[in-house]
Amino acid sequence: MSEIRRRGLMLVLSSPSGAGKTTLSRMLLASDNNIALSVSATTRAMRRNEVEAKDYFFITAAEFESWVKQDAFLEHAVVFDHRYGTPRGPVEDAIVSGRDVLFDIDWQGTQQLKERAREDLVSIFVLPPSHAELERRLKERAQDSDEVVAKRMAKAADEISHWPEYDYVIVNRDIDRALMQIKSILEAERARRTRLIGVGEFVAGLMR
Repeated sequence: MSEIRRRGLMLVLSSPSGAGKTTLSRMLLASDNNIALSVSATTRAMRRNEVEAKDYFFITAAEFESWVKQDAFLEHAVVFDHRYGTPRGPVEDAIVSGRDVLFDIDWQGTQQLKERAREDLVSIFVLPPSHAELERRLKERAQDSDEVVAKRMAKAADEISHWPEYDYVIVNRDIDRALMQIKSILEAERARRTRLIGVGEFVAGLMR
């Protein structure tokens, strides 16, 4: 009997800074061997504990512009005065081979992915439980200065306004429950008929 194979998918997690998408991404990657993080290129400086080609490809503004002209990005955007983009080649190779790719990107990048690869895209927007909780999380992670925290809070309302553009919405009141919801969405989307290759032949074999 013929085997059923599956085309991979692109899973997008977006949220305002501090809503938990990066933590959720790490938890999902640690618990699911069939999904890998898309490594973005960026013009921003490397932060402490970040690793080249694992967290980001750190490139110059001139290099980034060259990649744009070569159409080497699936999507790219400006976020907090720095440029970010998703290299096309590794993602397309993964999808064809049946592996899923996780994207930790904003609404701008998600819109571009939707234009280029709507059938392969599954998008989830992660909301914080409240404005006050979002601010508390940003301050507690002690990663940014007070000025940067204030800038991120000012931008949060604009980012949140794009929630209707996503396939799914999750309110991150509890990190474990939010992860469970993401896993449920992922499993359902993996079983979507349009992603299955060879299912027609498989069913025909059952009916002989």
